[in-house]
Amino acid sequence: MKQQNIVFDLELIKRYDKSGPRYTSYPTAVQFHDGFGVEEYKRHAAASNAAGGPLSLYFHIPFCDTVCFYCGCNKVATKDRSRASPYLERVHRELELQSALFDSNRIVDQLHWGGGTPTFISHDEMRALMARTRECFKLHDDDTGEYSIEIDPREVRTDTIALLREIGFNRMSLGLQDFEEKVQVAVNRIQSEQQTLGALEAARREGFKSISVDLIYGLPFQSVASFSRTLDRVLEIDPDRMTVFNYAHLPEIFKPQRRINEADLPVPQVKLDILQMSIEKLTSAGYVYIGMDHFAKPDDELAVAQREGTLYRNFQGYSTHAECDLIGIGATSIGMVGDSYGQNRKELEEYYAAIDAGNLAIFRGVDLDKDDKLRRDVITQLICNFVLDKAAIEQLHGITFNDYFANELKDLQGMEADGLLQLEEGRIEVNPAGKLLIRNICMVFDRYLREKQNQRFSRVI
Repeated sequence: MKQQNIVFDLELIKRYDKSGPRYTSYPTAVQFHDGFGVEEYKRHAAASNAAGGPLSLYFHIPFCDTVCFYCGCNKVATKDRSRASPYLERVHRELELQSALFDSNRIVDQLHWGGGTPTFISHDEMRALMARTRECFKLHDDDTGEYSIEIDPREVRTDTIALLREIGFNRMSLGLQDFEEKVQVAVNRIQSEQQTLGALEAARREGFKSISVDLIYGLPFQSVASFSRTLDRVLEIDPDRMTVFNYAHLPEIFKPQRRINEADLPVPQVKLDILQMSIEKLTSAGYVYIGMDHFAKPDDELAVAQREGTLYRNFQGYSTHAECDLIGIGATSIGMVGDSYGQNRKELEEYYAAIDAGNLAIFRGVDLDKDDKLRRDVITQLICNFVLDKAAIEQLHGITFNDYFANELKDLQGMEADGLLQLEEGRIEVNPAGKLLIRNICMVFDRYLREKQNQRFSRVI
């Protein structure tokens, strides 16, 4: 078994801590353009049918009852629950439009409701949406699909979890962020321990296969001691997976963040100390560092896939379903069909107008050329498995790796000297000290970054 340890090297982290993409796609969304639209998407859907294979469905439910000040998601904050109805009517119609493009025998191996807050909608609306999905697409009936939903424990009634299990969900991502009341008040997310534990215990009782807990470090008033208390409590809960996200304070881009007092944020050194403590505590508790903020138990599907070299990454994060075409449903959703990415309209009115006219709502995207596909495979191997097999890339893409990437390999020599990786004859191996800086390593292979350095991304740490 390959060693999956991780080393926290403060000097290296400070030296390499700059802004860069998270690589949920390559090319990243910065490269999407309005020259890609509905007709281009349909062309790729037809080509994907010729190739066959399973499907993945992502549903974006944008509504939130209360805005969390740290949030950078595309959302609609409203107390008016009736606003969900006209949105879901369009989602039902979009399901029909999308299903007409794909062969009916292509089974949906992966399904995800995200947001926003998917549990904002009523139980009847949940039932109706899943029923309509089953009418339009071929879903598993035997619980073998990976069907997940993001949960806000504040939105969960006593019977909500049972309902979600009944309609087909078997995995849950539970938003927690921090147990400390002072932190919760500062970011406008007041969430009692009882609410959180109640949702998690209900999920276990109902037989959910995997439960993930989401935390954020770098929020107002957090310290090493306070976040350690939160982690200790979470470890008692014993989730299958954990994400420990870095809060990126970008108030000029995300308006809710303007409500956060910048003076209350932990200074960069404290953030690094919190991260180091979190890594040490979680790995000591037996969790495997998957990469990019994600931790999982050794027997979790993600950890197994990483050990076997089959882990994948898409817009929902790490995945075990690399073979799926991803269909995005709802406003702002992004799909990956064939060798393309396509994104729906972001504003509700524009999304509604497109669907009401009987059209898909795709307004921008990108066709991947040969170089894009090559570099996507390189970045995916590195960011998912921390190792790159040159021969596999050469065979798949018909290149000589060392010649094609001569400039990139030269740039990597500095990272090798710093101990981030090893440049071997037939492979590139990321060292334990390089795993936290995997985004930096991947950025070397990003042609668009090499050509243009003034793009805005979050910091890598």
